[in-house]
Amino acid sequence: MHILLTGGTGLIGRRLCRHWRDQGHQLTVLSRKPEDVPRLCGAGVRGIAHPDDISDQTVDAVINLAGAPIADRPWTRKRKMLLWDSRITLTEQLMTWLERREQKPRVLISGSAVGWYGDGGERELDESSAPVSEDFASRLCIAWEETAQRAEGLGIRVVLLRTGLVLARDGGMMQRLLPPFKLGMGGPIGNGRQWMPWVHIDDQIAAIDFLLNRDDAQGPYNVCAPSPVRNRDFAKTLAAILHRPAFMPMPAFALKVLMGELSILLLGGQRASPSRLQAAGFTFRFTDLHAALKNLLGRH
Repeated sequence: MHILLTGGTGLIGRRLCRHWRDQGHQLTVLSRKPEDVPRLCGAGVRGIAHPDDISDQTVDAVINLAGAPIADRPWTRKRKMLLWDSRITLTEQLMTWLERREQKPRVLISGSAVGWYGDGGERELDESSAPVSEDFASRLCIAWEETAQRAEGLGIRVVLLRTGLVLARDGGMMQRLLPPFKLGMGGPIGNGRQWMPWVHIDDQIAAIDFLLNRDDAQGPYNVCAPSPVRNRDFAKTLAAILHRPAFMPMPAFALKVLMGELSILLLGGQRASPSRLQAAGFTFRFTDLHAALKNLLGRH
């Protein structure tokens, strides 16, 4: 199978490349720095700067994961434009390329996030739920999904990944959380009651592979473990794994001052469940947070 990836040099993309390369698939990564792709994604993975560089080669699947990190810095006007362009504008460019192609891929798997629902409070959210509240992250995800869904009109099967907090040892949110927790300065955010839907990186990769190979998989899927936890419980569990205390909460007012609108993302949450994934027959390897973090950070 020939698979084209955007976001292939990111945390999830690199792991997908490794997984599919081991299975013998042909991989092409769309990147602003195509010369770096073989080093980051593995020998034999081709980097291209524009989809047209594929020329008339058959493409069986497109995995669209590109997007600047959403929680790295405050949402200034300039940052919002970057977050929008790196997701929606790039996906629009993919749609234009797909419309022009005579040979179309069978499936498009496109990124999204549980932030699609907005701050869900105590509501249990599955894929049949409507957005609960609207903030910038929710509007971003809604527009991202709507843009990708245009591929259905081209006869392409479209899968939308509403991903939770991806737990990985070598990147993502964990990379930012570990330093303060290792110093014994970790703790809950705000009142700590907000729900955190999480997923182990191994389950994230397995779920994407599962949806790629299941011909009847279509539409949105919550990619998160079936056991979301509250932020305060996440903090306690992470601190226990690291043998550190977790008694230094980040007050909500301080977050709002420091991060502005971005603080909504950290003070809110989603009690999301992977109903459609489980109904389709996918089995999570990690359903308990302590076991997932122990697997990733056990050496500590």
